[in-house]
Amino acid sequence: MLPLLAFAACSGTGKTTLLKRVIPLLNERGIRLGLIKHTHHDMDVDKPGKDSYELRKAGAAQTIVASQKRWALMTETPDENELDLYYLASRMDESSLDVILVEGFKHESVPKILLYREGTSLNAGDLAIDSHVIAIASDVNLRILLPILDINHPEQVADFIVNWLKK
Repeated sequence: MLPLLAFAACSGTGKTTLLKRVIPLLNERGIRLGLIKHTHHDMDVDKPGKDSYELRKAGAAQTIVASQKRWALMTETPDENELDLYYLASRMDESSLDVILVEGFKHESVPKILLYREGTSLNAGDLAIDSHVIAIASDVNLRILLPILDINHPEQVADFIVNWLKK
């Protein structure tokens, strides 16, 4: 199984912003990565009116939309209670990846980097630090016995991930 590394924080902390900056840096360092993003919203990657959308809505349990440049598998899961992170990760091609980054899934038992920004709705003392937290990316210095990464310096976060993967 590929290593999973989650980026976890309350909404509005900047998980996507940080990942958008870290991913290209990891690519430059030769790290091949996949990404799983959790959303609390009912989302759809297809568009109403498109043939693929209409065929899926007609009742297909799984639909692959493919072109020469990319493909996507959409699976209907109306009866699923909880998302299974490990199942989702198992859908990825391990032979083409070194790590799967995960945005969200903060309650999963996987290694994670917590994000904290001063001025968010969460106080630093209320961070959900468990045995799976391997570092904290923050814009303030925290008195915690974990590596503290500067959330505003994605190079530092990328270097940390590369070193973590080597272990």
